[in-house]
Amino acid sequence: MDAILAKVKKLNDLIDYQENSIVSKIITKKKTGNLTLFAFWAGQELSEHTSPFDAFVYCVDGEGIVTIDGFEHHLTVGDVILMPANHPHAVKAKTKFKMLLVMIKD
Repeated sequence: MDAILAKVKKLNDLIDYQENSIVSKIITKKKTGNLTLFAFWAGQELSEHTSPFDAFVYCVDGEGIVTIDGFEHHLTVGDVILMPANHPHAVKAKTKFKMLLVMIKD
């Protein structure tokens, strides 16, 4: 069993920021989906792209902007949003920003 799953942890403690970078950490990866933590330095962004799968975003720390189909959605700690499959989306850190991405493949 994965050490992360065997113990109670705080999501915010599982990943650290790196100056002027985006850091990602895969928590689990299965055929049916993935859990990945991201830590964005303020101003860093993932450019617009599409995915063939739905993706659920949970804001763990800071403030981020998720753009879906050209519409900006501001996230703060505790906020969630679903990015639907095959819709263009992007993510930008307004401040240092951590998020959990849940990719749903099936």
